Amino acid sequence: MTEKKVVLTYEGLKNMEAELENLKTVKRKEVAEKIKEARGQGDLSENAEYDAAKEEQAEIEARIVVLEKMLRNAEVIDDEEGSKDVINLGTKVELLDMEFDETMEYTIVGSAEADPMNGRISNESPVGQALLGHKTGEKITIDTPDGEVVFKILKITR
Repeated sequence: MTEKKVVLTYEGLKNMEAELENLKTVKRKEVAEKIKEARGQGDLSENAEYDAAKEEQAEIEARIVVLEKMLRNAEVIDDEEGSKDVINLGTKVELLDMEFDETMEYTIVGSAEADPMNGRISNESPVGQALLGHKTGEKITIDTPDGEVVFKILKITR
């Protein structure tokens, strides 16, 4: 079975590599020191600090495995590739919510980089999927979990 490609922007790739490096070089050492200190306190069977440190160690190791797998399967999208006036992965788009007369800005990224609270939406999300391939000035209706939303595309940048 082939593993699913992880679509990343160049920025997302660099962030993931930095997180992996930090986990391997800094966090591993920190948690090892916590475990060492907790062991020094004696009886491990009732040592909450030891249990917490071991749990943190397991979380760090699990995250390292996930990041390494994602990076192995990473497909970096070229922000300069493709049409500059069509919404693609890596595109920043300014939208007008027609119902509330509010503007919002999103960057379309792969699911591994999605962070909706910071304006980074996945190309696999309902909004991200609906935006792909559209141009400035177009109005699009998107079915979301909260119902239909109508957006006008105001601006597309890379």
